[in-house]
Order: sequence, then structure tokens, then C-alpha cells
Amino acid sequence: MTQVLYELAGKDGRRFSPYCWRVRLALAHKGFDADIVPVAFTEKATIAFSGQKLVPVLVEDGQTVTDSWRIACHLEERYPDRPALFPGHIGRGMARFTSSWLDTAVFPPLFQLLVADIIDHIEPKDRDYFRATREKRLGRPIEATLEERDTHLEDFRAALTPARALLAEQDFLNGQGPAHADYVLFSAFQWARGASPIAIIEPDDAIYPWRARMLELFDGLARSVPAYDY
Repeated sequence: MTQVLYELAGKDGRRFSPYCWRVRLALAHKGFDADIVPVAFTEKATIAFSGQKLVPVLVEDGQTVTDSWRIACHLEERYPDRPALFPGHIGRGMARFTSSWLDTAVFPPLFQLLVADIIDHIEPKDRDYFRATREKRLGRPIEATLEERDTHLEDFRAALTPARALLAEQDFLNGQGPAHADYVLFSAFQWARGASPIAIIEPDDAIYPWRARMLELFDGLARSVPAYDY
């Protein structure tokens, strides 16, 4: 069997796509080590074969699967004999809820917090594209977010309250061991580590030791690429 993962790449080995990290960790959870193909923001032609323009893209023995959620479901359904990404009767629903919660409550302030730093960690050829697409989303210049960083950081930390309450009582969102819900949440922290020196979580936060445990999973997979640390 051959597996190839196409994932977003910044310059100097930076990997800050939260969606690509979900797949990297899902593959590791299942015991796989796919070949990685880096794809810059403007290298859409590299993944044109997939019929769309977004990473991650997983190619497995000629089968192409796109979208981080669909890839996780594919891995779970094709390899039921390997460690479960969605353990128990609520595992899939919990992971899906975690993804929706991040997209609607956690990622909006985190994006505004990180966007001005991300542009410093992408290839020069990608910067005009990145600026145009992100400023369209923001409705203002990227630099305008710098004036509100304290507010965005406060909003991001407040949005983590549900996870904070749970992780104060157990080691992982899933319980005693990690599962896909944990990888979904952790992807936010990998996004930040790859893009910005801002310490988005403090050592006295209940989430901090969980983050430390996640960093050490799979022989330190999350530490295997250049990133900031704190």
C-alpha cells in the first residue's frame, strides 16, 4: 500500500494548516507514515488531479480523498482493525461537534490573532495571493488586526472554556487516551505554533498539560517541523 499526503507548506519547513495536522495525526493514530508532498498557497496545479483546490489531499493506492473530515472517516472505515479514531458509540459525534465548535467559536478570533504573523512565514511568491484572499475575508488590511491582538487573544482563550473544564478532569477530550476530537482541537495549537511567537496558552491553564501530552504523541510528531514554542 502507498499513501501520499499533500499538505500546505510555508517557507523553511513551516506547517501551519490545522486541517492538514488533523490528517497527519489521524494517520499516525492508525499507524501509518504517509509520504508528504508540500504544496504552497499558489501551487494549486499540484493538486488539480483531485478536482478541487484545497489541501489536505490523501492518495491511497490510486484512490483520492479530500477534506480532513472525509479523510478521517475514510481511514476509520477502511481500517477498522487499527486503533479507532472515533472510539465508542459517541466518538464520531464528539469529533464532529469539536470540529464545528472550532470553526464557529475558536478559529475566528485565532485567525485574527495569527494572520499578520502567517504572512511572514510563507514563500514570497505566495504573499500577494495570501494578502488578497485574507483581506477579502477580513474586510480590511491585515495590519489592522495588530491593534486588536489583546482582544483576539482574550476571545480565543474564552472560547476554550468547554475544553478547559473537561481537561481539568481528564487527560484527553476522549478520556484516558487521545482520539480524533483531540486532534481536531490540537490542530488549533499547531496552527499557532507554526505561525506566531505569541503564547496563546499559559502554563497555569488546564489546557496546557494536555497540549504538552499532545506534542509528545507518536514520538513527538507535532514537534517534527519548525515552529515556535513556549
